[in-house]
Amino acid sequence: MERFRSAFPLPAPVVRSRRRLPSSAPVVRSRRRVRRVPSGHPVTHLRSGTPASVPEVTTACVHDAPHPAGPDAVDDALARLTDRLHSLGRVVVAFSGGADSAFLAAVAHRVLGAGAHAVTAVSPSLAGDEEAECRSLATEWQLRWTPVTTHEMERAAYRLNDIDRCYHCKAELMDVVVPIAEREAATVVLGVNLDDLGDHRPGQRAAHEQGAVFPLVDAGFTKAMVREASRRLGLRTWDKPAAACLASRIPYGTEVSVGLLTRIDRAESALRRLGFRELRVRHYDHTARIEVPVDDLGAVVARRDEVVAALTACGYRYVTLDLEGLRSGNLNRGHVTSAPTPPLPSPAGDRDHHDNDPDHDHDHDHDHDHHDEGTMR
Repeated sequence: MERFRSAFPLPAPVVRSRRRLPSSAPVVRSRRRVRRVPSGHPVTHLRSGTPASVPEVTTACVHDAPHPAGPDAVDDALARLTDRLHSLGRVVVAFSGGADSAFLAAVAHRVLGAGAHAVTAVSPSLAGDEEAECRSLATEWQLRWTPVTTHEMERAAYRLNDIDRCYHCKAELMDVVVPIAEREAATVVLGVNLDDLGDHRPGQRAAHEQGAVFPLVDAGFTKAMVREASRRLGLRTWDKPAAACLASRIPYGTEVSVGLLTRIDRAESALRRLGFRELRVRHYDHTARIEVPVDDLGAVVARRDEVVAALTACGYRYVTLDLEGLRSGNLNRGHVTSAPTPPLPSPAGDRDHHDNDPDHDHDHDHDHDHHDEGTMR
């Protein structure tokens, strides 16, 4: 861990991996490079993202073997992540500014230098504060960073807003980012961690289908380990609350529109200006349902007049407080009856919040349940 602490904000030299793969390892060919991949991993064609052979999707597919915790599980995982990034050579990081993707972008920059390219998808579904945060982090950490525009709102299947909305959003992201990766002979990487492999997360499937890989999963990182490693490295994102895609505030079946996303963004920004750091504003026509951690419920009630004024100014007629508190995935609890998205194998041995991402590092918390609420107006 010590050798990483000095990495921020100064750029770091590229250190070549000493890891050698056996000559029998399968070869992945593209127009730009020939890569050997570790045995035991499926081979994926880099350009098409189509698996040449994909084993049965089970938890065992995520790693060649269980990672021993060792004396320090975080240091061990960081060493594995370093090796994994070295094996990829060049990466394009889907960088949303959340704790996971920020950690991955920072470590990739330290390990690969100019071979790491952080890319942020900008669209109405990304809160304006998050775009500014990505820009700030890229400058602070001296990342090679590019904002790109995505057009998920032009996809009717996305606007329809069914339980697979995140699939279409992530597919749009990949359609924009994959050509960048191809031009650089790089691999698209996402900040998915082991804890993200449960629940209903169709965005992971869309990313995997187009050849994205999940290095944090390969290295054995849980969300808690990402936060602890970030803290040790001095990354200010270590305790950043999850920042889900704004569309996750809209109940399934309600069409997503730029107007709704803008209203939700304004409402949440207004509450943050009042000092509430972790929150969601769920949209139900003329009603705004506020979710904050249970410990913050009293603070919202104590500032009732200010909260109501802030949200009515955004166009809401009624303002309610969810007494169950902030929770991720509660929309899925009422609508997803199938098994959660299974762990995905790493394409070509090189391994999605949307929050429903995270990642996108957006943590995909689709929430649409009918709970007891405290009406504030």
